Amino acid sequence: MGTLLTAGGLALVFSLALTPAFIRLFRKLEFGQFIRDDGPQSHHVKRGTPTMGGIVFILATLFGFFTAGILSGGEGITPSALLVLLMLVGMGAVGFVDDYLKVRNQRSLGLGGWSKVAGQLVVGTLYAILAITIPNADGETAASTAISTIRDVPALDLARIATGVPIVGIVLYILWVNVLAAATTNGVNLADGLDGLATGASVISIGAYVFIGFWQFSQSCSVGSPMEGLSRCYTTADPLSLAIVAASICGALIGFLWWNTNPAKIIMGDTGALGLGGALCALAIETRTELLLILIGGLFVIEAGSVILQRAFFKATRGRRLFLMTPIHHTFELMNWREVTIVVRFWIVAGISAALGLGIFFFGLG
Repeated sequence: MGTLLTAGGLALVFSLALTPAFIRLFRKLEFGQFIRDDGPQSHHVKRGTPTMGGIVFILATLFGFFTAGILSGGEGITPSALLVLLMLVGMGAVGFVDDYLKVRNQRSLGLGGWSKVAGQLVVGTLYAILAITIPNADGETAASTAISTIRDVPALDLARIATGVPIVGIVLYILWVNVLAAATTNGVNLADGLDGLATGASVISIGAYVFIGFWQFSQSCSVGSPMEGLSRCYTTADPLSLAIVAASICGALIGFLWWNTNPAKIIMGDTGALGLGGALCALAIETRTELLLILIGGLFVIEAGSVILQRAFFKATRGRRLFLMTPIHHTFELMNWREVTIVVRFWIVAGISAALGLGIFFFGLG
């Protein structure tokens, strides 16, 4: 518990105290946000705001996590936690290249669509393979080949579905991980359109995994645990370390949010959005709550869903629109809602959705 609080606290202090230095640095390097001409007109005042702020909270997360781990004699530094950080840093690196190209070329398009997908596939596939091959000190791997809700669902074990052809099961599992990673990274990225919106929603969603990881630690099936042998225990590998890394991310985000709220002094960019989406994906996979992520990350599902519905409706009706503009937060902007009002109300939606997810986890189905 002490390591968890220390990791979160150190990450918060790093992010809160050092973000102004990064803002000055990014201004000097001319890492300013480029604004699309076809977006809401109110956004043009944000042109030139320092972007790539994801670098700040990724570094803060690493500082908080590893410093707390070293101070506690290595507690929390496990393969499971390192794999979450792999997704955070790896997806963040893909986002950084995208952001850098936007800044250098002064346009809203950085990496081409297929180039970005290729980068995400490399990171997602590497993560998927390592998650089922690298064991911890107890010989447990961070992930399994089964799709999960609150625990692994035996009927949805992709390796069993491909009985007799192991390679097919592995390929299905890798595809599933990449689909989940694409959903989470794009969901967070689409929500990152208003000052503080994606940052605050990510604190809520990733914060839920602090509670989930700590609860799974207290209810572990491992040898010597009070829950050993009971059907309601959890087989998650290193759940406490997952809670610690989630706390580090949350602490870093809270410190960053101080500077990212309206009017934002710095924007997370794709560097931060893709990194957070990757971390959220890894936490869901490793805590065996993959399908529950629909609720825990409910706001991101709504944002991405609005885009999908808009495009489908546009094609089906040959040019008509279901919403004024997507992602859906732009619709409320065009309805003359104040930006702060939209952000706070969307945070409320994110909080209610995550609370429902936690309620199902603690008292529900499994």
